[in-house]
Amino acid sequence: MKRLSRGHIATLVILAVILIDQCVKFAVKTQMYLGETIDVTGWFKIAFIENNGAAFGMEFGSKLFLTIFRIIASVALAYAIHYICQRPRYTMGFIACVALIEAGAIGNIIDCMFYGIIFDAPMPPEVATFLPEGGGYAPFFYGRVVDMLYFPLFSFYWPDWMPIVGGEYFEFFRPIFNIADSAICVGVAIILLFYYKQLISEDPKTPIEENQQ
Repeated sequence: MKRLSRGHIATLVILAVILIDQCVKFAVKTQMYLGETIDVTGWFKIAFIENNGAAFGMEFGSKLFLTIFRIIASVALAYAIHYICQRPRYTMGFIACVALIEAGAIGNIIDCMFYGIIFDAPMPPEVATFLPEGGGYAPFFYGRVVDMLYFPLFSFYWPDWMPIVGGEYFEFFRPIFNIADSAICVGVAIILLFYYKQLISEDPKTPIEENQQ
């Protein structure tokens, strides 16, 4: 059996993450109403929200600008993956991490580009319809990103005597995110923890492991 090339493995990672991300989003979008929360455990919930902005529900700048920026970034990452797959010094682990980042970027781009066209936006407790007869809720490029993963690991109230935050409610981890966001964060974290030397190595031919011998 012919061994898969580095480029093929990177492509499979990207396609697998996008497929999982979109399947989860489709299920949430068509089975839950906006704002609904399902308790899986005490520290893990499925909470359906939508946002116009970047990862973890944060919003920066205009919707069109963010969508175009994501597209440009994903094209640049695709070129970067093609480049590093041709360079032996980059390990397969590093390539897989970059592929995770690319998959996460594409996953959220799909929401922005198409969800406004293929879904409607009914008032809760109604759930969205796929390909509604009356058309979607927004034009091309103006769809909203679907988030659902919520991990409120613990919470408490700050003591009243503390300055600024005294008496306020604190919850960790508060942001709600999706599979695409997770892929980006995991890819970036692993690169910074284990593969950062490959970002600064100047040897264009030899894998980083051989340079350390």
